[in-house]
Amino acid sequence: MGKGSEACGPTTCAEAILSMGQRLKSSGRWVRAAAIVGEFRRGCGASTEKLRQVAEAMMEEMNKGLASEGGRKLKMIISHVDTLPTGDEKGLFYALDLGGTNFRVLRMNLGGKEARAANKQEFKEVPIPLHLMVGNSDELFNFIATELAKFVSTEGDNFRISAGRQRELGFTFSFPVKQNSINSGTLMKWTKGFSIADAVGADVVAELTRAIERHGLDMHVAALVNDTIGTLAGGRYYNNDVVAAVILGTGTNAAYVESAHAIPKLHGLIPKSEEMVINMEWGNFQSSHLPLTVYDHLLDIESLNPGEQIFEKMLSGMYLGEIVRRVLLRMAEEVSFLGHIVPLKLKIPFILRTPDICAMHHDTSSDLSVVENKLKEILGISKISPRKRRLIVVLCDIVATRGARLAAAGIMGILKKLGRDTIRHGEDQKTVIAIDGGLFEHYTKYRQCLESTLKELLGEKVSKTISVVHANDGSGTGAALLAACHSQYLELE
Repeated sequence: MGKGSEACGPTTCAEAILSMGQRLKSSGRWVRAAAIVGEFRRGCGASTEKLRQVAEAMMEEMNKGLASEGGRKLKMIISHVDTLPTGDEKGLFYALDLGGTNFRVLRMNLGGKEARAANKQEFKEVPIPLHLMVGNSDELFNFIATELAKFVSTEGDNFRISAGRQRELGFTFSFPVKQNSINSGTLMKWTKGFSIADAVGADVVAELTRAIERHGLDMHVAALVNDTIGTLAGGRYYNNDVVAAVILGTGTNAAYVESAHAIPKLHGLIPKSEEMVINMEWGNFQSSHLPLTVYDHLLDIESLNPGEQIFEKMLSGMYLGEIVRRVLLRMAEEVSFLGHIVPLKLKIPFILRTPDICAMHHDTSSDLSVVENKLKEILGISKISPRKRRLIVVLCDIVATRGARLAAAGIMGILKKLGRDTIRHGEDQKTVIAIDGGLFEHYTKYRQCLESTLKELLGEKVSKTISVVHANDGSGTGAALLAACHSQYLELE
């Protein structure tokens, strides 16, 4: 593969754009439309060489974040998770997953290594009334504790707690928290539509515990985690070669297992395991090597958090559709690409979602009817020629390809940090990356591009030792598993 080439279809992108320009010479508007897309493609260029620079920059920022607190692009948060599941865990454990407008309660009955495939689990999803998202802390946690108590009351014969033991729970809390220990953390700020002032600065585990006690429920919160660390725990439970986890969904993040001796800012005793899970918060990664375009800069300036989460804004599900919309809007305004009148709906930020561009990108019909229907349904455009539809598919491909290749470069940075980007002294060590999130799960071309790009960066020999697996529902099952391996009863067994 040539130095400037990209593995996930950019060659076909270029050919499509060039051939489009050749076929449409008779129309200046068409040539200018193809030129806008061609210019955008060049700006998004993620050659192998550039991706290696991104990976190197990622590793450098990881080292800086591990050295000291504050002011770093990568926070490299110490999770206080120093023990991950082994598969030997036994007993009944609960999880509470709070990270949006719904929350989930889940229970798992663990039976040890031999019974991993047959572990029983049940869950219930509960919508949160809107008034509780902006009320006070007691009201929210009382509501959660009420639903948790109802769920516990339905345990049944397959889910029985051992005599003399408290139920134990892993709490996935996917909001910014300053972690103080494995089961305590201070809420820094709310996101995702929540605004409960008296909870900010409070220990969310203490708030939940008080609500549980008010409901007479005998339950101990054993672990406080985020969804990325839950995914890592869930992956490790089934495969001991899992060393890192990545979330590729609406947002993005990564966590990995680091040697405790490689964390200068880890003050205090080295844990017995001599390991520590690090929550990277890699969505905030920035580097001069990132292929940013004018559309990315404008998106960032007009966002709720300008200057922050730049990496996330280039590759996560929240933003891919919005980038496509911004390019289409320019084409509509400058060259009347979608008719003489710019569709009013096209001016609405985030109206074009990533599931929509995924559907258009995967359209295999001869006339690209899915593209036509999506544009009619979302933007109210009733007529669009097959040639225009093809150019829109090219646009979707450019955005998804850049995102997937950058995600692969981020993973490469983690592998370099761990020294697993090469094979040393004849070793044949296996390395597994667990990935969860709707973007990775449902956007097939994105997933395939990420996987092929990682192989491209690693080389044929090393790539045989590295694998990427889909780890479904890490935020739920992973929290329950972390409650199990941080149980208060482990010392008694």
